[in-house]
Amino acid sequence: MTPELILLVVIVATALLFDFFNGFNDAANSIATIIATQVLSPLQAVAWAAFFNFTAFFLFGTSVAKTVGGDMVNLEFVTPHTVLAGLIASTFWLWLTSRLGIPISASHSLIGGYAGATISRVIHLGGFSTALDALHLSGWTLPLLFIVLSPLLGWVLSYIMMTAIYWIFRKSSPARLDKWFRRLQLLSSAIFSLSHGSNDAQKTMGVIAGALVAAGFQKSMDDGIPLWVVFAAYSSISLGTLSGGWKVIQTMGSRITKLKPRGGFAAETAAAGSVFLATGLGVPVSTTHTIAGAIAGVGSFHRPKAVRWRLANDIVGAWVLTYPVTAGMAAVIFALIRLIVPDA
Repeated sequence: MTPELILLVVIVATALLFDFFNGFNDAANSIATIIATQVLSPLQAVAWAAFFNFTAFFLFGTSVAKTVGGDMVNLEFVTPHTVLAGLIASTFWLWLTSRLGIPISASHSLIGGYAGATISRVIHLGGFSTALDALHLSGWTLPLLFIVLSPLLGWVLSYIMMTAIYWIFRKSSPARLDKWFRRLQLLSSAIFSLSHGSNDAQKTMGVIAGALVAAGFQKSMDDGIPLWVVFAAYSSISLGTLSGGWKVIQTMGSRITKLKPRGGFAAETAAAGSVFLATGLGVPVSTTHTIAGAIAGVGSFHRPKAVRWRLANDIVGAWVLTYPVTAGMAAVIFALIRLIVPDA
């Protein structure tokens, strides 16, 4: 094997490790509500979510992957070493927050690392004044907009759904409601897991495809995403979900607000709709942001004090930190790589 091929293998392996931790951390997004409402046991829930994560492989295109791979970062300045630096930073941050039980945006972690390493290379080549040459600024408009829109949309839709549920079933007893919505929550959880797989796995595909282009194994992003990359990314995120991030699940499922089956159904359905919208637009979006906003919407429907806003603020703080932390770490890692490989 040539040194270039060995480096590419290392990059792909690191990307799939990131994808695994993505599924591990984001398992909470797909199954926290269904565990909190005791519709499924934890092991049943992760198997259920993993199956539908992988099912997304057969149903969705690769528009999000193309956005991440080439529409946000200028591929002219991307090298295999910048991709590796970005992946190391984003994977470490995702692993650390999963260990601490903090739900973060894996999307922002990956994009921040990818962009930070590329910016670092541009600065090495042309100085600080050229830093923004590393980015396609127009490609950041929708992803940055959806940082605000995704949790807000999840909140609004779940609030509307709870209002509709209580009005439609106003003559039903709480016990009868719970019986019906325990069954319906199986459907809503499956749909949300499907939406999670449709958006999140594609981000890793995009980075791997970017590495293939940078290493000369693929001419451009316009050639599409190789089938083996698609299959590997979906498999890896599904295995991560199957492993389950139990601390994050506890945070998302029971510490933000107390959920009943009707609330879990509303939160999952609202969040899935928001994520499908983003996937259809080709926008990498945070499923964590979306489901957290939807859960808060359910809590707010009952009463504002039902939401633990201090915990929600801590989660938002972790989201805000993700872009600069991963970008900064990736920039430092790339600088260290340049000490070993000056032409990286």
